[in-house]
Amino acid sequence: MQERAGDIRDVTKRVLSHLLGVTLPNPALIDEEVVIVAHDLTPSDTAQLDRKYVKGFITDIGGRTSHSAIMSRTLEIPAIVGAGSATTTISEGQTVIIDGIEGNALVDPSNEELKKYAEKSDAFAKQKAEWKELKDAKTVTADGKNFILGANIGTPKDVEGATDNGAEAVGLFRSEFLYMDASELPSEDDQFEAYKQAVEGMNGKQVVVRTMDIGGDKELPYLPLPEEMNPFLGYRAIRISLDRQDIFRTQLRALLRASNYGKLAIMFPMIATVKEFKEAKAVFEEEKEKLVKKGVAVSNDIEVGMMMEIPAAAMIADKLAQYSDFFSIGTNDLIQYSMAADRGNERVSYLYQPYNPSILRLIKNIIDASHKEGKWTGMCGEMAGDQIAVPILAGLGLDEFSMSATSILKTRSLLKKIDTTKMQELAKKATDDCETTEEVVELVKEYTK
Repeated sequence: MQERAGDIRDVTKRVLSHLLGVTLPNPALIDEEVVIVAHDLTPSDTAQLDRKYVKGFITDIGGRTSHSAIMSRTLEIPAIVGAGSATTTISEGQTVIIDGIEGNALVDPSNEELKKYAEKSDAFAKQKAEWKELKDAKTVTADGKNFILGANIGTPKDVEGATDNGAEAVGLFRSEFLYMDASELPSEDDQFEAYKQAVEGMNGKQVVVRTMDIGGDKELPYLPLPEEMNPFLGYRAIRISLDRQDIFRTQLRALLRASNYGKLAIMFPMIATVKEFKEAKAVFEEEKEKLVKKGVAVSNDIEVGMMMEIPAAAMIADKLAQYSDFFSIGTNDLIQYSMAADRGNERVSYLYQPYNPSILRLIKNIIDASHKEGKWTGMCGEMAGDQIAVPILAGLGLDEFSMSATSILKTRSLLKKIDTTKMQELAKKATDDCETTEEVVELVKEYTK
């Protein structure tokens, strides 16, 4: 909510400017190459940025999940957010270099620095062009091991971006966006059309749909949820679905009908126990049987799996693997639950440690348990596209990496240079010998330089 305060200020300022007849600076009128320096950039500001002229921006405030940071990634504009005092130390007319990769800004750079960064810019452009050539390539390591690189999507419209970036699957379709973008519970037919569009758009490649993950920070105005002290640990996701089976069954029917149009898989979020998974799977089987009896075309090849995001489930992965067709590791929640640290709380953000040996051991346990039962494990959290984590995950035997579409080609390029035998050695050292996140990072750098 704190990070959305900027949105409210933005609307307030625009209304006041109209009432007072004051003209606000308009980013849409920029007609020369510039770097924007601002206290913050509002959603309406960023929506008007023209990549042709805006070469980068620096803001005093903001974080990785603030609107300006998200937009910079979407628009692929180099940015530094949360710089602190940029507006007081940089003046209009000064030359500025922004290194969006390293997170550095240089004011009034020397000729030598200008030359150095021009070369870095050219090298990065060349690298991006090389990545683009991998769009239709398989994800195969230097020693010939295959991996699947998928995309995380929120709506069927995102499928185009996934295919443009060479996705070999959709590893996570966040179906809750269909609920959040509606003014009432979406009907079975509305959901069916959305799922059908997604599976058809992937042309036979697998689409994994996560059933409604509402609760925590995702609320529906038309579905009142109880006030809770800890909503992230409360009534959410599969807990709502099993309680409100009318909603759950509607979604499952829509998914089952869409399964006839492509390769569709279903997974349940926030599973904590074997009993929960069995109950959810039983509802799925009941709805499938009803549709078949009615003569509705349904695929006989639907994999039914679960999200691995609760430490308790990770510890009994061997039991769950006997019933689940696959696991998908949701590292964003798995890490915050394991560390007992809210990932949105700046004071404890240092505990959000994807490379911590404790987290790596949990991931290893999940992958090993699935493989023992002949099942596969994917990952759809932020960690899947993390360039430090990828070599370790490859060494641990992760089968599918699902990430933001724009990270796919970069990750494919990295995996093509990796020898998995060497990465297995890296993963073993990271889980067995390392004590800290920092030690793991240094180990990865040593093995991949």
